[in-house]
Amino acid sequence: MVSRISMLQFFLLVIASLAIIQMTKAGDEDILCDFLGSKVDAKYFTYKDMRSFEKPAAAFTVMKASRVEFPALNGQSVSLAVLQFPVNSVNPPHIHPRSAELLLVRKGCLQVGFVDTTNKFYNQTLRTGDIFVFPKGLVHYQYNADPHTPALAISAFGSANAGTVSIPATLFTTGIDDNILEKSFKTDAKTIQALKTGLGSKQ
Repeated sequence: MVSRISMLQFFLLVIASLAIIQMTKAGDEDILCDFLGSKVDAKYFTYKDMRSFEKPAAAFTVMKASRVEFPALNGQSVSLAVLQFPVNSVNPPHIHPRSAELLLVRKGCLQVGFVDTTNKFYNQTLRTGDIFVFPKGLVHYQYNADPHTPALAISAFGSANAGTVSIPATLFTTGIDDNILEKSFKTDAKTIQALKTGLGSKQ
């Protein structure tokens, strides 16, 4: 009896350890030095491409500073995005699989919301200076409903590569079979084709 309990405890300990290791792997890798990169100078740690973001945008526009655009962020567990919202524009429902998002509204007004894993919907209207957090991996959006005033926001992430999965694009432009989409959304082929056309699907 004692040995069975000991084996069960050992087995549960192994399972818990593996789960912790998997959770640890889900974040940015820990680095054992100050930064990654060799033969670097101060320019390596400077990102200047945001300067071009001052021009007004005709459609929703995002400019990222992640490890892809700014290699000095690799291993630092931080990244940034600047989001421009012309009037009546939306950042469609999406997720960031590797980080929460901290959004600061710099100009204008935004309607924001997210849905948790119990399908509870949280939404808020943000004004200049307001901050909102979107929890890691949850579906969320931002919308500038103002018909006259553009909005500008800055998003900070706790990952050098937070990732973005756009829900509309993922569902309707990646080749998922129309029959599956029709059944999933309880609609017809015509509606699915209209959605694909609107999103610029190449099918």
